[in-house]
Amino acid sequence: MAVPTSKADLVAAIGTTFAQLEADLDRVPPSLVYDQVLPGHAKGTMMSPAELVSYLIGWNEQVATWHARRAAGLPDELPAAGITWNELGLLAQRYYDAYRDETWDELRAHLVGAKDNLLALIENYTDAELYGRRWYGKWTMGRMISLNSSSPYVNARGRLRAWLRTASLTPPS
Repeated sequence: MAVPTSKADLVAAIGTTFAQLEADLDRVPPSLVYDQVLPGHAKGTMMSPAELVSYLIGWNEQVATWHARRAAGLPDELPAAGITWNELGLLAQRYYDAYRDETWDELRAHLVGAKDNLLALIENYTDAELYGRRWYGKWTMGRMISLNSSSPYVNARGRLRAWLRTASLTPPS
C-alpha cells in the first residue's frame, strides 16, 4: 500500500490495513493468544498475540496523547513520557504491561476503539494541516499518524501471517 499523502488516503489506509489485520487476528486460536509465539519488538524477545494487540493499542493511544498535549499547549513528549526514540523496546514493554489484564475480547474491542478514536482525530484536520507542513522533525502530521497506525497494522499482520503459516494455521485461499 502506498504511503498516504492526503486525508482521504490516510483514512483509507487505516481502514484497509485494519480490516486485513482483524481478519488475521480472527484466525488466532483462542488457546494461543497468550503464548509467546511471535518475535517481540525488542531484539531477541518473543511476545504473544495479546501483547501484539496491546502494542498497537499503545501506539494508537500515544498518537492521541501527542495531539491532546499540543492542544493543551503542553510540550511534546515523543515518543512517550520518559522514553527516547532509541528505547522503543522499553515502550513496547510498557504497552504490554498496560493492557496485560484485558481478555482477548477486551483487547480486540480496545483496539477497535483506539483506531476509531484516531479516525475521529483525523476528521478534525484538513489536508493542509495533515500534509501541508512539518509537524515533528521532517514528518508531517499525517505521516506521523500513519507511521503509528496503518504501518504498524501492516507489520503486525506480517508477523501474524508468518507465525500462522509456520504453525500450520494457513489462511484460506
